[in-house]
Amino acid sequence: MRRRIYLMRHGAVSYLGPDGRPASPDEVGLTEVGRRQAEAARDLFAAVDLDRVLASNLPRTLETARIVAPDAEIEEWPAFRELRGDRLAGIPEDELEDEFVHAFRGVVPNEKRFLGGETIGELFDRVLPALDRLVADRSWDTTLAVLHGGVNRALLSYALTGERMFLGHLEQAPGCVNVLDVGDDWIVRAVGIAPLDLLHGSTRLTTMEAIWQDLEPYRDRMT
Repeated sequence: MRRRIYLMRHGAVSYLGPDGRPASPDEVGLTEVGRRQAEAARDLFAAVDLDRVLASNLPRTLETARIVAPDAEIEEWPAFRELRGDRLAGIPEDELEDEFVHAFRGVVPNEKRFLGGETIGELFDRVLPALDRLVADRSWDTTLAVLHGGVNRALLSYALTGERMFLGHLEQAPGCVNVLDVGDDWIVRAVGIAPLDLLHGSTRLTTMEAIWQDLEPYRDRMT
């Protein structure tokens, strides 16, 4: 008998502070759109019995999880926090656009650094043991994990390939839900269900392209 993991990305956030400078990713919360996305997911899960609800320890996943599963005890799993970038000012100006828009393109090598910070291999080093620990616990049947775009790509890629292979083209829209079953093997049943935008009609940009576009008026302040 397989058990089920609903793997969700947090709702939309803004990575710009009130002064127009990039905000700390560790501190940003949901936008009004992000809250609506979480509310739509809450409606989607209304008939689902969740044994456990996990989030990383970052505010945007915790806020999303509390909206989606208001009656659940939210478990904080720091190992599932998002990829850590470095200071944008440390990236040469002529390389900055490429670092953003090509961050998750194709099969991303394990040695590739995310915005000059953590490598994909380092991401796998912390998320796969955490996933193994979750799966080894036989006390649950259905779990909701509210995590991040990069983390979700790593977990989905592992479920699909059984390897530390990062498939960057597994786009994760804000507030989307993926459906995975786990038993002796992994079954990926659905990827990128966006309850508020089922046909993804609102944009054709990737997340990183959208962030780069949002930063356009303020790029001279980043270096």
